[in-house]
Amino acid sequence: MKIKIGHTVCIGVNIALRCPILPEVGEVLTTTYLLVAGRHDGMSDSGTQLFSLLDLTEYEAEALEGLLLLGRTTAPDLAEATGIPKARIYGVLDSLSEAGYVKVTPGRPKQYEPHEPDELVDRAITNRRDAYDQFKRDVDSVADCFIDSYSPLQNRSVDKLKPTEDLFHVVDVGEPSERETRRLFDEADDEVFVLTKSFGYIDAVVPAMENAVNRDVSIDVLMLSPDHLSAENSQQQRKIRSLLADSFPSISVRITDKFLPWRGTFADPDLEYETGQGLLLVEQEEVPNHLRQAAVTENPAFVAGLWQYFDLLWCHESHPVGAL
Repeated sequence: MKIKIGHTVCIGVNIALRCPILPEVGEVLTTTYLLVAGRHDGMSDSGTQLFSLLDLTEYEAEALEGLLLLGRTTAPDLAEATGIPKARIYGVLDSLSEAGYVKVTPGRPKQYEPHEPDELVDRAITNRRDAYDQFKRDVDSVADCFIDSYSPLQNRSVDKLKPTEDLFHVVDVGEPSERETRRLFDEADDEVFVLTKSFGYIDAVVPAMENAVNRDVSIDVLMLSPDHLSAENSQQQRKIRSLLADSFPSISVRITDKFLPWRGTFADPDLEYETGQGLLLVEQEEVPNHLRQAAVTENPAFVAGLWQYFDLLWCHESHPVGAL
């Protein structure tokens, strides 16, 4: 017999008792409610959160919680207390036993008892650690084969790539783009080309530029004509041209009257597409700098194209810097 009061379920167990006052009455069948399942009113939800971490099925979690509240009991009584179907209760208890959460006492019928709560916590941690160790062994057993199979695909030559694959990636304008520009100067072997309006970011790259000059790297800087600049940018360009002339006399500077659809820096272009890397920024006057992005490329063919555009302006659409 089962009765439910609030969240508490009581199981009635029939017990045969002998009446001590009237022995002739014999055994009297009585019902004693002695099994209680369900949460105590004072039990907080946080006290039951461990069940959700144990990778248990719904029936397994209910059975384990029921055992913690009931103590040692039989499978039929636990099924009655928790509402788990009797056809399922033995399989549920076997799973809990295999996981190390429940002790089984042989007999007719078997008795089931949960381990102490602190032991359950330790067992849960051990089970998860064992599962991870097995997962690691499984991965290690196939890792070499996986790497050998797929690494060649990551080393495909440029002519096997899709047209846009590995062409460029983007960085934010500001410190990220200045960092990439410094890298271009630092890694250049022979030549660096700068296409710019006024070279206003020069302070951020002076040390790298000086390092390149000291390595005998050739540097050409093509600036936009002051006629196309604001008064502020024109004045800034004048100061920077003076700095270049005084501190970096080996750097060639020219001025172009052509509007620049893009600006940037690129190093070591090669028409045979062996070397070359660069950074470019498409002209977008309506977009503030903090919202803009620059493209970084290590594609030699793309860099060769940038250089051909630069060379046309340098040779045919620009003039040397006049007296300041």
